[in-house]
Amino acid sequence: MKRVNLFPLTRDCAQLLEISDGNNNTFVLACFELISSNSKAFQMARGTQLKIYLANGTVTGIRHAEIVNWTGQAIAVPRIHVKDLTDWEETQRPGVYFLFGFDSDTGKNLVYIGEAEHIQRRLQQHIAAKDFWNEAICFTNKDENLTKAHVKYLEARLIEIVMSSNRYALDNDKRPPTSSLPRGDRDAMETFIDSIRVVIGSLGHKLLEPKVIFDAQETEAQQKSLLKLKVKKIDATAKLTDEGIVVLKNSQALPEVQKSLSNGYTNLRANLREKGLLIESGDKLIATDDILFTSASQASAVLLGYPCSGPDYWRDAKGRSLKEIEMEV
Repeated sequence: MKRVNLFPLTRDCAQLLEISDGNNNTFVLACFELISSNSKAFQMARGTQLKIYLANGTVTGIRHAEIVNWTGQAIAVPRIHVKDLTDWEETQRPGVYFLFGFDSDTGKNLVYIGEAEHIQRRLQQHIAAKDFWNEAICFTNKDENLTKAHVKYLEARLIEIVMSSNRYALDNDKRPPTSSLPRGDRDAMETFIDSIRVVIGSLGHKLLEPKVIFDAQETEAQQKSLLKLKVKKIDATAKLTDEGIVVLKNSQALPEVQKSLSNGYTNLRANLREKGLLIESGDKLIATDDILFTSASQASAVLLGYPCSGPDYWRDAKGRSLKEIEMEV
């Protein structure tokens, strides 16, 4: 359990008592505002328990997933088993669904997001209407309280989030407007989306996760944690994440590739240029969006165009290499 040092708060409250001249109301209000502004010190990350049922005992078959004490549920189904959902009452009600596959032109992950009042029937219709997908994941409610207005709101918001994260290409031709809901229902659906994000990511699709998260209240500390790559007049900035390292938008890269760069990294770099994530700007290349790499060495090699040790090249604001940072206890 994380220990929280209460001394700064008690000290500051004591000072506020002096300022308040003994006025209890003023003192209480001032302390409340002080504690509220420091509330992050009391926040601790809570774990989430996810339960997954494998219908036929394999991880590639139909799976039912739920978060403990959540009213929602997910059913992941391979395309070839959609017909088996006729025996799953969980899919015979309103909900939202994702169809997953690959874009034949770009090779990028492709997703279609939809809503329906009867999920199983809609998925069966997509067997004939869409051929790109090989897996569907649908979300419904156990207590059957999701209405048409709710699922239309979820559909619109999920499309918005996927477009913002820019991890998957979107097969939807139109972006539906967000349906109007009472304030309480809207907040309930946003909470529902938070759970969808956890479940669908755990099922192998992180399309709702931003590549990198910046908290406005921690800007200064986050700036200090950023890593820099400064070689041969290029300047790149990156942030370590749970998935690897994200090179931030507007970072620079060298325009040429050396013969010593591996075929895999050469192809990756070419792919980034083809997708428009690295574009020419004078005598450099510029990142047009945040780019996720699996390792610091992969990131530095692709940006520089030759093999190098990422842990030695990436450095923080104090000049320490990533290797030195990782060695710290």
